[in-house]
Amino acid sequence: MARPTKQKMKQCIIILAATVCAATGSLYAADSKPDFVKDIQPIFQQSCLKCHGPEKQKGGLRLDSKGAALKGGKDGVVIVPGDAVKSDMYRRITLALGSDDVMPSKGDLLTKAQTDLIRDWINQGATWPEGSVIVAAAPEKAEPVVLDIKPTAAEVKAVAKLEAMGVAIRPVAMNLNWHEANFRQQGTNSIDASLAQLKDVLSLVDLNMSGVRFSSAALSNLKGLTNLTHLHLEHTQVNDAALANLEAMSQLVYLNLFDTPITDAGLEHLKGLSSLRNLHLWQTKVTDAGVAELQKALPKCNIVRGFDLPPVAKKEDKK
Repeated sequence: MARPTKQKMKQCIIILAATVCAATGSLYAADSKPDFVKDIQPIFQQSCLKCHGPEKQKGGLRLDSKGAALKGGKDGVVIVPGDAVKSDMYRRITLALGSDDVMPSKGDLLTKAQTDLIRDWINQGATWPEGSVIVAAAPEKAEPVVLDIKPTAAEVKAVAKLEAMGVAIRPVAMNLNWHEANFRQQGTNSIDASLAQLKDVLSLVDLNMSGVRFSSAALSNLKGLTNLTHLHLEHTQVNDAALANLEAMSQLVYLNLFDTPITDAGLEHLKGLSSLRNLHLWQTKVTDAGVAELQKALPKCNIVRGFDLPPVAKKEDKK
């Protein structure tokens, strides 16, 4: 039998290599089959349902259920199972930015990885589990509009006095008149006189009174500070009755009462603070029942109690 020439051996090696590569590619394609729930549904949810969901059907097209998606819209079928090239959906999501028919028409275009997933999903039969309905993603919260405030003559005068008293009071950002005040440097001295000036600083949004000394009566100066969003009262002797001065603070989102003598009676004054999102109650005298009642009134608030250590037994008790 004639031995194969080097040329023929080279051809055989090339053919064999091509066959192996083709087989490997087929295996890879099978392994990389898009999963509807994991790969396709999130894309539809984030980028398609705003215009083609239960609330709005642009062009008469809905993409939140299998039946509606395969039915198509006013312009006909958009998904042809097994053929992405003939599917108008794939054509539209691969158009260039600014094209009349590009999808999505608003927001960011799909990435190549996303369009490739949809292409492969359609080519492999557009499998959509029966009964699977896509729920529209929750709308993103718009960025809050930061409106400035014009300080009154009384506020300008009060800020100057507070600075002269050694109270750190400053704007929260450049070119804004909103202020934050920090009393922590006042030490053990009573800050009642400073709080009397504070009542005129209506632009105050952040107030830190951690570890300072004041009377319950002086806390009434906070009543009118309805723009306040953050309030630190930790390590103070604030009592239940004094918390009544916070009831009108509808913008308050953070309140720290760590290491204070507050009880369940004080929590009653906080039930109307609907904007409150973080409340610290570690080492207070509140009970589980009191916190549970407050949580019902403020379901969106994160109430932090830390952990309570049992009292250390005295040597006499051990004996």
